[in-house]
Amino acid sequence: MPDLLLELFSEEIPARMQARASDDLRRLVTDGLVERGLTYSHAAAFATPRRLTLAIEGLADHSPAQREERKGPRVDAPEAALQGFLRSTGLTRDALEVRDDKKAQVWFAVTRKPGRPAAEIVAETVEAVVRGFPWPKSMRWGDGALRWVRPLHSILCILTTEAGAEVVSFAIDGIPADAITRGHRFMAPDAFAVTGFEDYEAKLRRAFVLLDPAERAERIWHDAGQLAFAQGLEVVEDKGLLAEIAGLVEWPVVLMGSIEDRFLDLPPEVLRTSMREHQKFLSVRAPASGRIEGFVTVANRETADDGATVLKGNAKVLAARLSDAKFFWENDLRTPLTEMAAKLDAVTFHNKLGTQSDRIARIATLSREIAPLVGAEPNLTERAAKLAKADLATGLVRELTELQGAMGRSYATAAGEDPAVAAAIAEHYLPRFAGDALPATTTGTAMSVTDRLDTLVAAFAAGLEPTGSSDPYGLRRSALGLLVILVERGSTVSLAQLIDLAAALVPIPLTDERRATLTTFLVQRLRIWLVEQGRMKEVVEAVLAIQSDQPGLVAATAVKLETALSSADFQRLMAGVKRADRIAPRDAVLPLDRDVLSDPADRALLVAYEAAAARVAALRPDDVDGLVAATLPLADPID
Repeated sequence: MPDLLLELFSEEIPARMQARASDDLRRLVTDGLVERGLTYSHAAAFATPRRLTLAIEGLADHSPAQREERKGPRVDAPEAALQGFLRSTGLTRDALEVRDDKKAQVWFAVTRKPGRPAAEIVAETVEAVVRGFPWPKSMRWGDGALRWVRPLHSILCILTTEAGAEVVSFAIDGIPADAITRGHRFMAPDAFAVTGFEDYEAKLRRAFVLLDPAERAERIWHDAGQLAFAQGLEVVEDKGLLAEIAGLVEWPVVLMGSIEDRFLDLPPEVLRTSMREHQKFLSVRAPASGRIEGFVTVANRETADDGATVLKGNAKVLAARLSDAKFFWENDLRTPLTEMAAKLDAVTFHNKLGTQSDRIARIATLSREIAPLVGAEPNLTERAAKLAKADLATGLVRELTELQGAMGRSYATAAGEDPAVAAAIAEHYLPRFAGDALPATTTGTAMSVTDRLDTLVAAFAAGLEPTGSSDPYGLRRSALGLLVILVERGSTVSLAQLIDLAAALVPIPLTDERRATLTTFLVQRLRIWLVEQGRMKEVVEAVLAIQSDQPGLVAATAVKLETALSSADFQRLMAGVKRADRIAPRDAVLPLDRDVLSDPADRALLVAYEAAAARVAALRPDDVDGLVAATLPLADPID
């Protein structure tokens, strides 16, 4: 069984697209091969800045032969019917078979298609995949019609068996497939031939190309850690940035530099964000103080001076960036936070909902109502609400929007605000995405709930709810953040209560229709999130059918119900419930005539049912253990 090696060699592929592209290449090619009749044992895809690679092991050498039967007209049918059937099958009368079919004899057409060789199917599949590849952005170049993320230079496509390697013969837009690739653009640019994946990977390594992005990331992290450790420092973990850097280099050469003393007093968030967003540098800090003191940059080549020139140039560019940040930081500190917030009078939040200042006033009032519901202190929460958006008016946040919230905390700390207030200013943006950290303080929790609640109620009141895939105001994200906080903090507060509190403050009335739409929207987001968290869909639906207004209670009940499902008592009880369902629909309302219950078993079941109903009526809907215990005595009478 042959192994397939495919490489698509191009100009630099943006780092952010590489992981998705390698997954798409593996999925599309393997799906295409299977659809065309070729099975395989294993497939793996890789990406570097200049190549997408797919290695498939144990590929079938032929697709299986196919036999197809088609039933035609009866033997005694008119000649025209038979001739039409022959034309549709491409066969002659002599090639048909006559078979008995119920009370008549009919014509059958049997066609046989031989299997196709793997090379033919691979060529057909690869061309289809390349021509229709789902790049987020693609381009054309020269006179060709092919669209690719960057100009495609060559295609390596070989099938390898014990007898050797065979080039799969095809061409795409004038680019023929062959067994040739190239190494590092600067350190080993010459072309060379390969005979299979192991040979390919080994020769690339000798040509200064690490094929596996995970290996590149691991080398960067290891080398960076060693350089930092040697100076008593540590690298700040940033998995997203590490993956991005690994997508920028084929041969990572790790270098570490120091931040100039004049910038060391800048807040850590400023240093980290400036280096991350503009320079793609990893941050290096002192373990004891947490102060950012250095940076790690990754070059794509080895140099005669061991990277000194590269490091010097990067340090120079970084100094210019940090000079700007230092100017904004010092200039912003001259303006009190309350004055910064006042500047938002001139900033429109939405033409139907007023200015940012209007919204801040609304949130400040609402926060006092929300605070007790999540265990926060109302005065601190209100103070945090009044200052939470102030940093949006600062020069540093306008320059680096990623710092909103983080800079508010720094400005509040510098101004001597209560630590709980400063923390809440940063935390009220959490969680920013699925899986992100939640607010660590009760004040931050109250602020996060308040901010999201106002956004949702105001938007739905104004008719700005998401439609289809369009969600310009990020309401799905806001809803998810609100629900996750309520669930993870074990809150029993109801959605109806929260909506009422916010609706009383928004400038547009929340009609009953829009209130219902908002409630349905929130419940749907809760449903989706619970299933994504691993809860059984049937369990989620069962719980939501009786209780959907308290997200924390819904989630806790779902967990309890899943646990109960596996118990022998619950299974026995459910067997009886299913019997009852088969006799009468669960939503049927049938009159009860006690006089016809003459059988002792019937009377025993009625007594047990009435006793169980009384016990259930006294329980909370989330008391799953109590509900099972209350209804379990029905099992014997039902049996």
